[in-house]
Amino acid sequence: MALYRKKPIVIRAVQWRGDNLAGVLQALDVSEHAPLSVVGPILTIITLEGAMQCPVGHWVIKGVAGELYPCDPRVFEMTYEAVS
Repeated sequence: MALYRKKPIVIRAVQWRGDNLAGVLQALDVSEHAPLSVVGPILTIITLEGAMQCPVGHWVIKGVAGELYPCDPRVFEMTYEAVS
C-alpha cells in the first residue's frame, strides 16, 4: 500500500451560525444562486454526493473546484489552519 500526503492548498471557509447565510455567501464568494438552502438553523448544501446538512457550528468549505461542502468542526480543526 502506498502512502499519500494532501497537497497544501488554501481554501475559503466560514462557520455556519444558523443565521449568517449572507455572510456565508460573501465569505465563500458565491452568488445567491449557490446550491444552498436553509430550514430553521440547518443549512443544506447540494453536493455531487447529494444533499448534505450543515448544522450550526459546522464549517462550509469551498473546495479547489469551487464545490461547497460541510465539515465537522473537529475535522476542520485537525485539517486546516488560518493563513490570514
